Amino acid sequence: MADLLGSILSSMEKPPSLGDQETRRKAREQAARLKKLQEQEKQQKVEFRKRMEKEVSDFIQDSGQIKKKFQPMNKIERSILHDVVEVAGLTSFSFGEDDECRYVMIFKKEFAPSDEELDSYRRGEEWDPQKAEEKRKLKELAQRQEEEAAQQGPVVVSPASDYKDKYSHLIGKGAAKDAAHMLQANKTYGCVPVANKRDTRSIEEAMNEIRAKKRLRQSGEELPPTS
Repeated sequence: MADLLGSILSSMEKPPSLGDQETRRKAREQAARLKKLQEQEKQQKVEFRKRMEKEVSDFIQDSGQIKKKFQPMNKIERSILHDVVEVAGLTSFSFGEDDECRYVMIFKKEFAPSDEELDSYRRGEEWDPQKAEEKRKLKELAQRQEEEAAQQGPVVVSPASDYKDKYSHLIGKGAAKDAAHMLQANKTYGCVPVANKRDTRSIEEAMNEIRAKKRLRQSGEELPPTS
């Protein structure tokens, strides 16, 4: 009997110590705070959605508005707004580079933005329909001109006037043409016959002539000057 009682007591959990009780109390308090924060966050989301639903509804009823820009929002708020807009049958886009600066713009279906307008917002610029229309017309005009130029082929550039007509008072109308027909190259100009280039002397004769010229030059240098 004693052994049975001892085994039962040993299998039972020991009562928690003072330190364990404090840890469990802090854990319960932390869980309670977390639950309260979650409930507050849930309530804030509900209130934010109701506020966005009202703003979207007012936007739909206002016939003078075709688009609406909202203040920057965090990711969760943008997600809620996109969902509200989709349910209402509108179109929405997010713009902005940094997450803290991103904002939402909504558009009525019949006034959905063009690709050019969306690109303008993505660059952080204001959309100007008048300037966009002028730019579109200039682009179409340039494209038509390119197509017409391609159909006409390469452009042949002709001089405004003929140089013969321009200087006819100086050279006459037929002078240049006649001179061109009459002009002939002189075949002998600058040419030397081969017979004149050839040296018919022998090597011995050439050496004798060179020696004679040298002696004549030396003798002329040695003569005393005449008084």
